[in-house]
Formats: sequence, structure tokens, C-alpha cells
Amino acid sequence: MSLNLAQAKTTAEVLTTALPYIQRFEDKIIVVKYGGNAMTDPELESSFARDIVLLKTVGLHPVVVHGGGPQVDNLLKELGRQSDRIDGMRVTNQSTMDVVEMVLGGSVNKSIVSLINKHGGRAIGLTGKDANLIRAKKLMMNKVDEAGHDHEIDLGFVGEVVSVNKDVIMMLIGSNFIPVIAPIGVDKDGNSYNINADLVAGKVAEFIQAEKLLLLTNIKGVLDKEGKVVTGLTPKSVDAMIADGTISGGMIPKIQCALDAVRGGVKSAVIVDGRVPNATLLEIFTNEGVGTLISRDLESALS
Repeated sequence: MSLNLAQAKTTAEVLTTALPYIQRFEDKIIVVKYGGNAMTDPELESSFARDIVLLKTVGLHPVVVHGGGPQVDNLLKELGRQSDRIDGMRVTNQSTMDVVEMVLGGSVNKSIVSLINKHGGRAIGLTGKDANLIRAKKLMMNKVDEAGHDHEIDLGFVGEVVSVNKDVIMMLIGSNFIPVIAPIGVDKDGNSYNINADLVAGKVAEFIQAEKLLLLTNIKGVLDKEGKVVTGLTPKSVDAMIADGTISGGMIPKIQCALDAVRGGVKSAVIVDGRVPNATLLEIFTNEGVGTLISRDLESALS
């Protein structure tokens, strides 16, 4: 068999394998949080853009929510400014917020939109300020000191999501566009807030009742105590793993975001290794996937 024919047969087999998943997810909304290494590696950037265009082409409705922390850090450094963090959360004063808006709502958002469009998509960039897409409020961080006393810490213009204007997103989806959303919210007084992109993606998925939430990360997924990736979790088993310390540190807010989305009506949430080329397609169109799935359906099946 010639090499070209062998490659053609492999391509045909891949397409045939994907067909049931394409049929299952046809006309369903998939929210993808995009960030980390996948945003700084040119090959992974192109791979991601092609994945998103392919999802739309075969009848799914991808909605992209992106981060951009490293890009914000780089510009702050160039400007000679320092940005402190507390438990991973950026302390954001007014001048830092201006940089966040410039980077996330400007250069990063437009770069992703341009790349998706370059590969044949119809992407439109938004921030949460457009049409009051993401209504926010100030986030106060609770910390416990060594004496066990609770303290509230003011992080500045850091927010949490109050509501999402789903009509805007559904209008764009209905017009065959791919929304690309920067995680900037606005409160009732018009103040802008920097919001964690995972949290925004989870809330967007919840408000529009997405079929699936994909959180692209810089890790393989949720690891058990032996360091192996746990491929399937239920809300109950997640709670148990947090309680016994298996899930800890920076993974807790990420998995909590996925958990909240599932409990809010999203069919499933997946923590995906964004460093893997075509990670989005592998997760949606194959049996194996490339991350940790959290689903209430698993809980029903196991009960």
C-alpha cells in the first residue's frame, strides 16, 4: 500500500470515529476557556484556532472565553510597574486596570479573533462591558490568619460575575458568529473589573446552559494521590477529594468553577491539557479525551 493511500485510510478512519460525536453535539453550545501555554506557542495558537473553526463548521457552537495574565505581566513590566498577587489573584488598582483592559480587551482579544478568522471562522471579539454582557461586583477575598481570625482583603478592581447577558451571546450564535470574550466585567455604576477567566467561562456556560465547558490548562488534569490523571469525576467525588486533600492549592478554584457550572445545569465540564495539539477536538470527538471530566450523569450512572 502506498504511503498516500495509507494516510488517506487513516484520515477516513478518524472521520468515521468522530461521526457519532459530531452527531451527538450538533447544534450544541461548547464554552472553551483558552489560556496558558496554548496562548504563547504559535503552533498551539494555530491548532486552537483551527479546532474552533472545525467545531463551528461541523455544526457545533463554540464560545471562547480567554485569559491573558502573562501578556498583562509583560506590559506592566515594560511600563516599569509592579503587580502584586495574593493567593494567585492580581491586586488591581486603577492604573493596572487600564493595562488589563488594554491587553485583554484589545491586543489579546483581537489577536484570537484574527487567528480564528484567518482559518475561515467568523469570530467577533467582546468584553463584558459590551452591551453589559458581564455584570460584575467587587470581589473581597477572605483570608484566615495564623490565629484563626477571618480578614477581608480588598484586591482593588477585581470582580466576580453577577450575571451574563445571554441574549447577546445567543444572538451572535444565531447569526453564525463565534463569540470571543475577554474576562472584564462592569458594575451598575460603570466601574470595570478584572475577573478570573475560568470563573467567567463557568458563568457564561451556566447562563447559556451550554452542553460542555472546557477549561484548557497547563496541567494534564486532576491527579490522584499517585499522580495519575483522574478521567471521570462526579460532584460528590470532587467534594471528597477536596476534603481529603487530594485536590488542593491552585487546582481548587479551577475545579470549583467546573463544579459550579455542572451544578448550575451545564451537562459536563472538562479540565483539559491545553499543551496537547488539537486538545479541543480530542476531548470532544474521541472516547479517551485528554483531561478530567466532571459530570452529574456519571453520578446518576454510579448510584
